[in-house]
Amino acid sequence: MNKLLLIILAILLPPVAVFLQKGVGQDLVINIILCLLFFVPGIIHALWVITR
Repeated sequence: MNKLLLIILAILLPPVAVFLQKGVGQDLVINIILCLLFFVPGIIHALWVITR
């Protein structure tokens, strides 16, 4: 999938971007928890997962 599209999606809906990049797994669970606690750490984590 196009990285630019994933980065835009990571800013708007971080768990969806992580799901599209990694599928169901540990990264998705971590991102959902971060988004539920605070939204900004979820965005940072999603960007980190996509760009690494």
